[in-house]
Amino acid sequence: MSKKNEYKESPWLEFYDEEGIPTHIEYPDCSMVDMIIQSAEKWPDNIAYTYYGHKVTYKNFVKKIEKTARALKNYGVKEGDRVTICMPNTPEGIAMVYAVNMVGAICNMVHPLSSEKELEYYIKVAESKYVLTIDAVFDKIYRLRDTAQLERIIVVRPSDGLGFLKKKLYNTLHIKKVRLPSNDSRVVLWEDFIANSYFYQGSFYEERNGNDPAVILYSGGTTGAPKGVLLSNANFNTLGVQCTTVIKQAVPGATVLSILPLFHGFGLGVCIHTPLCKGMGCILIPAFSHKQFADIIKKNEPNFIAGVPTLYEALINTKLGPHDLESVTSVICGGDALNQTLRDKVNNYLKAHGSNAKIRVGYGLTEATGATCLSPENAFADGIIGAPLPDMTFKIIKNDTFKELPVGEEGEICISGPLVMMGYLNDDAENAQTLRVHDDGKIWLHTGDLGYLGEDGFFYFAQRLKRIIISSGYNIYPTHLESVINSHEAVLTSTVIGIDHHYKGQVPKAFIVLKPGYKAGKKIEREIRELLERNVPIYALPAAYEFRDKLPTTLVGKVAFKKLEAEEKAK
Repeated sequence: MSKKNEYKESPWLEFYDEEGIPTHIEYPDCSMVDMIIQSAEKWPDNIAYTYYGHKVTYKNFVKKIEKTARALKNYGVKEGDRVTICMPNTPEGIAMVYAVNMVGAICNMVHPLSSEKELEYYIKVAESKYVLTIDAVFDKIYRLRDTAQLERIIVVRPSDGLGFLKKKLYNTLHIKKVRLPSNDSRVVLWEDFIANSYFYQGSFYEERNGNDPAVILYSGGTTGAPKGVLLSNANFNTLGVQCTTVIKQAVPGATVLSILPLFHGFGLGVCIHTPLCKGMGCILIPAFSHKQFADIIKKNEPNFIAGVPTLYEALINTKLGPHDLESVTSVICGGDALNQTLRDKVNNYLKAHGSNAKIRVGYGLTEATGATCLSPENAFADGIIGAPLPDMTFKIIKNDTFKELPVGEEGEICISGPLVMMGYLNDDAENAQTLRVHDDGKIWLHTGDLGYLGEDGFFYFAQRLKRIIISSGYNIYPTHLESVINSHEAVLTSTVIGIDHHYKGQVPKAFIVLKPGYKAGKKIEREIRELLERNVPIYALPAAYEFRDKLPTTLVGKVAFKKLEAEEKAK
């Protein structure tokens, strides 16, 4: 095909040519951990990660992975098993990801702030018998030991990843510790788990290829109920190669501020695995506080900052000196739309504090390994998400059809290419709805997002087809909250919408209609709140509740949630 025809079918390829980006890349057919081993062979003395100032080289990181893999084998983990990782960004969390991969098992990544009911679902749907958890949520996991038939719970303390002196100081200052049962062999502290690895002397490395499953992450799919997204070695390795090819500043030795969590597609895919594929360093931040942002930047001098819009709201309100951002060469925003006002503020802030970087907007979803598209560094317009990564194809289709729409016309964004998931876990109906074979014979991921292809050859995001609230980068699904609220004996119906929040972007608000005979008041509101607390994560809890006699409806009798949204906007 001539370049002229290529540009006509895929106009973003002209941008590739201008930037020297290849249209096609050869990807390694190996496991995720193989990519880290290769990095250690090329750059053994580069820093793989920094954790509160404690630095670990690639050479030593691979040793830590191998020791963790040996420990897993010692405790009976086999090829194909699912190991649940319920952790923030700590050295133990990322070592476990690659150790699980090394023994040929599959990582089941879950949010530590998930409710007990959600944790039970995540563990059961993945058929996971082994859990790695931070001590702060141990009690929730331990209560599931019998119902989820857990064989082993490995408990990490936040100080485990620190150097000897810092660990000793931390444990001295943080006297309060989670009490663990002394007579339950299913529970083991991380340090004992690792120490016991010496009892296993057999093989702990299983050769796996790109098409083998590697990670389960969780998404709301198109309906809002939690769904396991099964991703392969190739999904993550492809992302690592694509991102470090497209972003010229991604060079060995550069550092990435890894704030987005490893149970998040963007966090694990872009902020952890991608830099580790290229000999870069991850600055692990297990719990982000905007009050500590200035200290984090000054102490670590990161080259890359990647985050959601709320992170950049925090950045522009951080007190830094005129040279404190000189180290920053690349700034990427994903997880939610970035408006032009915030974009301009961020760029001005970067310049005023010594950085020549300009914020770039990425677009992705868990079902496509967290990132699929990136805007050019010097191009911005409202809604721009840019050009698909190499070997990825986007098209805009008319809703409920496979008909591709012309330039400038809004429709559903569909994605095809090597970043698309293997499928939802144990959910054939949702797979059939989301992964569809079009007339060209390719499998296309239907995103549930509306957008269009611009005259400039770049893609633009318009709005979401599915109901979703994005709060500080986390996806919250109104239908899931509604199903929990409606299960209360006093509730006739409910609707949840997103309302504006000055920092988080949006937060949920619940509108509730009670059954006849029940009266609205603090008691019922408290019961509903407690019901939600048992069934949804903390970040998804409604910020406000409003009881009404009835809710507005459309002509076909459905709740007119858009009318409620308009009412809230008008307040």
